[in-house]
Amino acid sequence: MNQPLLKCEHVDFGYENYDVVKDVSMEIMPGDYLCIVGENGSGKSTLMKGLLGLLKPTGGTITVIDELKKSGIGYLPQQTPAQKDFPATVEEVVISGCLGKRGNRPFYTQAEKRIAAVNMEKLGVSGLAKSCYRDLSGGQKQRTLIARALCATDKLLILDEPITGLDPSTTQDFYHVIRSLNRREHVAVLMVSHDVQNIVTQANKILHLQQTVQFYGPVDEYRNSACGKKFLGGVD
Repeated sequence: MNQPLLKCEHVDFGYENYDVVKDVSMEIMPGDYLCIVGENGSGKSTLMKGLLGLLKPTGGTITVIDELKKSGIGYLPQQTPAQKDFPATVEEVVISGCLGKRGNRPFYTQAEKRIAAVNMEKLGVSGLAKSCYRDLSGGQKQRTLIARALCATDKLLILDEPITGLDPSTTQDFYHVIRSLNRREHVAVLMVSHDVQNIVTQANKILHLQQTVQFYGPVDEYRNSACGKKFLGGVD
């Protein structure tokens, strides 16, 4: 049955009696590529924390399929300087995506090691397995972190401002990788991004947030909507 991987129904999220995000209804279907856009301070980060289960809704309901409840959602956070200097090998970083599956076991299973190997191959970083993560280029780091996220699940990736700090060439490579995973591997993608020019050529759905949902639907409809035209500022 083709059911949503994740569904929000009239959801509110906030802190200390103040709702930052109000009345969000949306769903992620298998194979979707949904981008969340909006001005700074519009609630995008708060919504993402809620979708990841880091914030409980103050209203409404979130439904997540059982597999994602067990394994966790594949998550690529914004990069901080500390993360970029992480002193571990590529292989160690990637297999750490299996931590949710490992639970209290002290060691990874052969099956988990195979999952890590498959995802390193998929992302083209197998040859870097023994390399130190902090010595990699920006693009190699992103590929490593995507492989890590896929070790949690191959159903849904959530990406938070993933191209921050990447040069234009690496950015295009990143979008190519994500599009390939989405179209060939049918990995659903939910991405928060300021990079609207590229987003409207990549995603199939847009959620425009300004505390409440200003638009939710197909990219083509967003381009022609009042809020889409205003936000895109003449982007073709």
